[in-house]
Amino acid sequence: MTDPGRLPPSDEMIIDGISTAGGAHCETTALGVLLRHAGLDLSEPMLFGLGNGLSFIYWDSKKQDLPFLGGRVKPFVLTRNLSRRLGLELHVQETASARKAWNHVRSSVDEGVPVGLQLDSHELEYFGSRVHFAGHVVAMYGYDAERAYLVDTAQQGGAVSTSLESLARARAARGPMSARHRSFTVRAAPDMTVAQIISSIIPSIITCAEDFLAPPIANLGNRGIRVAAQRVRSWFDRVEDPGRDLAVIAGLMERAGTGGALFRNLYRDFLTECHEFLEGEPGAGLIEQGRDLFAESASLWTNVAQLIEKAGAAGRPDDLDTASRLLEDIATIETSAMTALRSLAESASDRDRS
Repeated sequence: MTDPGRLPPSDEMIIDGISTAGGAHCETTALGVLLRHAGLDLSEPMLFGLGNGLSFIYWDSKKQDLPFLGGRVKPFVLTRNLSRRLGLELHVQETASARKAWNHVRSSVDEGVPVGLQLDSHELEYFGSRVHFAGHVVAMYGYDAERAYLVDTAQQGGAVSTSLESLARARAARGPMSARHRSFTVRAAPDMTVAQIISSIIPSIITCAEDFLAPPIANLGNRGIRVAAQRVRSWFDRVEDPGRDLAVIAGLMERAGTGGALFRNLYRDFLTECHEFLEGEPGAGLIEQGRDLFAESASLWTNVAQLIEKAGAAGRPDDLDTASRLLEDIATIETSAMTALRSLAESASDRDRS
């Protein structure tokens, strides 16, 4: 084996006490592993929400085989957002050298610190869907002479392993959303309190709402959902094989580490948890209103994915027309939800003045 990850047979390290139960989404799964080991145990929806994870993008270009509907911010933006919001110590390593990249990761594990890796899921031997996605994130907690030991989503198996050769290929991948052998660790302040976390909730919600309602380009945020509503009607002319390709699009929306409903289930659960923390406080009613609206939109997102898959399987473009109408409804619902949540800023100002 000539890979830069080559180790002597006796060289190995497994960090004890790692929580290996995978979550719904890759980046929040990895963050959960790193933060729990650092002494901060937050739910996956809370990590997603405090990281301003929810968004929307409709992306299509001549270089793409298929249109893409995404429901979250770009890879690693969530991690940076969460670190700033909670005052975490985020240490990021990137390099063009595969050997240096491996040494960074191995040194961290040797010190008993699990490390997050951004890589291309296509090269991971255990991965169920062998498609290229260079924005995938895993947590690594051990290695031996042949394999790396990782935590991935529950869908991929939670505690998994892959050969060092495949890990090196995955980390070296190039293309959309790729990074230069990116690895990262996070540390939380030992004296962080529940009150500090609660105080981060409303600012996180407001920032997410403002970004969603005022996207810089038309295919993002609430405007992007309406763009998708217009474009979805023409997908039979856009894709090469509707039976195959529409199923792929639907699967990416509903089952590819989104937690279902294009991440709306995660955000609904985040708002539910926030309401429990803030019940009786100013703004709790607005959070409850947003939660209820996102519960409604989550159900519709699942319906849209089902209609897209059904359209391809049955060869019925009419199902895409129905999906288009539901997307218009979703845009209206989520605009109302985010408008209510953005008004938490006014509620907070009124409270400060009083």
